[in-house]
Amino acid sequence: MTIKFFEVIITFKYRKPNFEDIETIFNLINDYAAEGIMLPKSRSTLYETIREMIVAVDENDIVIGVGALHVTWNELAEVRSMAVNKNFTRHGIGAEIVKRLLEEGKSFGVKKFFTLTYQPHFFQSLGFKTVTKDELPHKIWRECIDCPKFPNCDEIAMIL
Repeated sequence: MTIKFFEVIITFKYRKPNFEDIETIFNLINDYAAEGIMLPKSRSTLYETIREMIVAVDENDIVIGVGALHVTWNELAEVRSMAVNKNFTRHGIGAEIVKRLLEEGKSFGVKKFFTLTYQPHFFQSLGFKTVTKDELPHKIWRECIDCPKFPNCDEIAMIL
């Protein structure tokens, strides 16, 4: 993917992350979490879920975006940990990450995708619909016990 950024052409690549990317991913996610627009992630969680992620990298192979697909149940997966460096937002990078996550999920049989988000407009632009949390299977809530916002979750549930 190539975009024009301040009269400079920048080419982005999408790939699976490696261990060297974790610190950048950690900072990217937790900078948004500090603003209250994302939930924080620990380094431990990022290492444990590295295989779920896709990253966007710039020409210098620096991570500028990340997203993850977490399979939660039979034919059901969550799109999560979506973050794009603020200097590169609104260029389709996040949308491309989600597109690639959905393709990956479909390749092994996922039929329904959901997200829990503070950014519903972004996901609506990709076809997700807002639903009540009660419409999601109880199985997906097993990780919520460790969330700093449990039991007062204020994220918006959406399904594709």
